[in-house]
Amino acid sequence: MTADRTAASASAASVSAPATSAASRAELIADTALGLLAERGMRGLTHRAVDEAAGLPLGSTSNHARTRAALLKAAVRRLAQREAEVLTPDEMPRSAEAAPDGADPVAELADGLSLALHRSLTAQRELLIARYELALEATRRPELREFYDATGRGFREPLEAMMTALGSTEPRRHARSLVAWCEGLMFSCAAGADHDAVPDRATLRTGFTELLRGMLNE
Repeated sequence: MTADRTAASASAASVSAPATSAASRAELIADTALGLLAERGMRGLTHRAVDEAAGLPLGSTSNHARTRAALLKAAVRRLAQREAEVLTPDEMPRSAEAAPDGADPVAELADGLSLALHRSLTAQRELLIARYELALEATRRPELREFYDATGRGFREPLEAMMTALGSTEPRRHARSLVAWCEGLMFSCAAGADHDAVPDRATLRTGFTELLRGMLNE
């Protein structure tokens, strides 16, 4: 049993964000929950399991998130934070107005999106698996569905604004199409038929460029 717990702790830690002395207990609990979701699935996520894998005194997770629903919401919130950190501020795609003279705004956006997606596919595969566990659970829990969808809007709305700046006549539909394309690749590479064949960044950049130019009729 001790060996099993040690292995579980190591696996959860591999998915967790890099530990620092300043990391809050709330982040540690949420990161460990994401690690357990990736390793064991939804049935393996319990308050006690989080305490054990995180090396916390028993009852710590319950004090932070009293119910299972609260623990799942904390995991979704942390997932959104970590996915949003895939690009540093200076790596974010620039708007058409902010691009230097002569720059191609479509190429700028395609480059930024390809970098973000490639990092997700190569460095955050375990996070993607946890993400799909949470998405499926949200189909059974209305309160989690509402919370999960709200975090998703935080990604779609900036993309809609970028599409508007590029001159899209249907920015909402085009943004959703881009998200759907990304979602398809992420699922395929994390859990589907292409799990052992992640596209390189150049291939992803080409795909984004084709999609964007097609949407903008260029």
